[in-house]
Amino acid sequence: VQFVESGGGLVQPGGSLRLSCVASRFTFSSYGMKWYRQAPGKEREVVATITSAGDITDYADSVKGRFTISRDNAKRTVYLQMNSLKPEDTAVYYCKAFYGSITLGNWGQGTQVTVSS
Repeated sequence: VQFVESGGGLVQPGGSLRLSCVASRFTFSSYGMKWYRQAPGKEREVVATITSAGDITDYADSVKGRFTISRDNAKRTVYLQMNSLKPEDTAVYYCKAFYGSITLGNWGQGTQVTVSS
C-alpha cells in the first residue's frame, strides 16, 4: 500500500491550492479516503472524508465551505481543493484509505502547505 501526496506550496491568505494523492497496491475503488493534516506541535487531524463511490463527503468544521474532497477511481487519485486559505491551515497534509474503522497502510511523505503573507 502506498500513498503519494503532492500539490502543496506557499500561498497567501485567501489563496487556493489543489492537493492530489495517488494510491497504489490495493483496490482503490473499494476504500473510502481521508485527508489529514498535522501542524507543528499539534496532533494529526482528519479534515475531509469521501466514500469509496465518492457519493458522500464529510468535513471538519474548521474547513467546511472552503475545502472540497473528490476522487477519480480510474486514476486512483483523491483530491483536496482548498480555497480561502488561512494561516491556520498551515500543516503537512496526508491521505489514507479506510474501511469502516480501519485505516490502510502506512503514512506517505505528505505535502507541506504554508499559508503566509
